[in-house]
Amino acid sequence: MTITVELADPRSAEGLALLNASHAFLLSMYPPEFSFALNPGQLAEPHISFFIADRNGEALGCAALSNKGAYGEIKSMFVHPDARGTGTGAALMATLEDEARQQGLSLIRLETGDDLYDAHRLYARHGFEICGPFGDYVEGPHSVFMEKRL
Repeated sequence: MTITVELADPRSAEGLALLNASHAFLLSMYPPEFSFALNPGQLAEPHISFFIADRNGEALGCAALSNKGAYGEIKSMFVHPDARGTGTGAALMATLEDEARQQGLSLIRLETGDDLYDAHRLYARHGFEICGPFGDYVEGPHSVFMEKRL
């Protein structure tokens, strides 16, 4: 069973289901003021590429790449709990890196929760290293910042 990752509309039924699950999970872990998730309308903006990972018609996860000009930022990276450990996260990461390269970006960055250890391990396996805040982010009690040069 192969996992495919395709460009998708975050406002689609699959996109909304994954994003709602992701946002609910984040809000169960962090106060709202420390949640930096974008809503489906924001994820549909022209400078953002949104992807859904699928296996046999079942949406397993999603992720987005926001082109910030000087770098790309990974947003809304989420793998459904039932699909964790299946390679879905790795498939999404490979797609995001390919997309960044196609857009001529040589640096990708992300902000993630301080205790999302599975996510930290995934990013580290893909060559991301801890960095400081970037863009509009500031140091906070729940944020970890990471980046990777392509």
